[in-house]
Amino acid sequence: MSSIPKEREDLKPEACSEEVCNIQTCLVKNDFALERCKIPIKRLEKCCEAIEYKSKHCASVSNLLDMLEKRTSKKQPPGPCL
Repeated sequence: MSSIPKEREDLKPEACSEEVCNIQTCLVKNDFALERCKIPIKRLEKCCEAIEYKSKHCASVSNLLDMLEKRTSKKQPPGPCL
């Protein structure tokens, strides 16, 4: 009997590849505007968390989240002047 939990038995280095493809598709459709692809990026993060980042596709998720945060924070209007 396998010691791997049932939900993780089929894990492979290709896990989360669908989420990565969805991000690529989103970026192409949106002229590489990262901020328009928040949902697929968050789905990749959730997938990677579920498999404890044991997929080659999870290596870039933290960089994507950092880039997304930087881009969205730059576009927020400045606070009121004192």
